[in-house]
Amino acid sequence: MAKRTTRELRIKRHRRLRRQVGGSSERPRLCVFRSNVHIYAQVIDDTIGHTLVAASTVEQDISQLVGEQSKTAQAQAIGKLVAERALQAGITKIVFDRGGFRYHGRVKALAEAAREAGLSF
Repeated sequence: MAKRTTRELRIKRHRRLRRQVGGSSERPRLCVFRSNVHIYAQVIDDTIGHTLVAASTVEQDISQLVGEQSKTAQAQAIGKLVAERALQAGITKIVFDRGGFRYHGRVKALAEAAREAGLSF
């Protein structure tokens, strides 16, 4: 049996998690993805399959804003930004999808910053 890569194991965990977690019109899903360099967050309505709000460190103005900060500080900034954008779109309650990543470090920092900015989950 071939050894599975870290990515394959994360995808397997994410699929298992997605059986339980789904976004609706009332409570869309806040999905987090982190790479070695960047972090991405999207608020998704799974009933229609659309991304309602998104933020990431790849965006030009944000990358200049958080360029020299630590990765955890960047995650906090993205969490705050995605929460502000969601509140502007009229979204206050969400379901958190950690994307198969452990709930610690950058994922936890993003989630806590989104909570502090006004999202409830």
